[in-house]
Amino acid sequence: MKKYVNAALMRTTGYMLQKPASQRRIRMRIRPGDRLLEAPTFILCSVRSGSTLLRVLLDSHSQIHSPHEMHLRSMSVDVKGDYAEKSLREVGLEPKRLEYLLWDRVLHRELQESGKRWLVNKTPADVFIADRIVECWPDARFIFLLRHPAAIARSRQAARPQDTPERNTEMVRRYLQALEDARSTYAGHTVRYEDLASDPAGETRKICEFLGLAWEPEMLDYGKFDHGRFKSGLGDWSENIKSGRVQRPSELPDPDSIPEPLRDIARSWGYLTAPALQEPSPHE
Repeated sequence: MKKYVNAALMRTTGYMLQKPASQRRIRMRIRPGDRLLEAPTFILCSVRSGSTLLRVLLDSHSQIHSPHEMHLRSMSVDVKGDYAEKSLREVGLEPKRLEYLLWDRVLHRELQESGKRWLVNKTPADVFIADRIVECWPDARFIFLLRHPAAIARSRQAARPQDTPERNTEMVRRYLQALEDARSTYAGHTVRYEDLASDPAGETRKICEFLGLAWEPEMLDYGKFDHGRFKSGLGDWSENIKSGRVQRPSELPDPDSIPEPLRDIARSWGYLTAPALQEPSPHE
């Protein structure tokens, strides 16, 4: 209900209902013309969680554009000189608001070039700026992508062998904790990588329903569409994703293999008592 009330308030007054500042939600008036994107969706996830697979499946929908990783967290503006700063502040564009204009224009440009209607953005580091995303786009929607914590740690360690196991575990823990914090704060749709890879038809149907779109079976044949280059820095670049086919997930790691710093989240996400994976979908 709050989402719909806020949407109506934003259209008529430029304001929205906010949580107290202690809960990190900051009141910000958005002026007409400040935002070109409408109801962008963000996939919040850890690194090595299967987010590129989810991206290309959604990008194969006729109305969804899901670009490669855009790294909003690393985009900022630098206003040089007192005169420029005073001028921008006079029109309500202090640095943070100016930065949000940049974010909005970059993603809107991507969407416009695609010719599609809705944008779904995925960059694992977005999980650290969930509060800022909502501040920038009060109508933003979230998809929370989970994966077995030990499987994430194993995959990241293979991709970054230069890290010690301790550093690798700590980096994964930071992502997972930020994701859990976002799930505890904001509404959204949760999907598990293991379910997505085992039953891509069923899980993409649920996501389309969440987004208010009709499901399209062509989404499962993502290899038939151009999703841009698969390379480091833009998402997964493994042979699995380049194959153009959904690959069945590996068996879940043994519970005893979960590093101690990841056990609480594994337990809260149900992976310490996870049921056996489903049989492969006939679409695989």
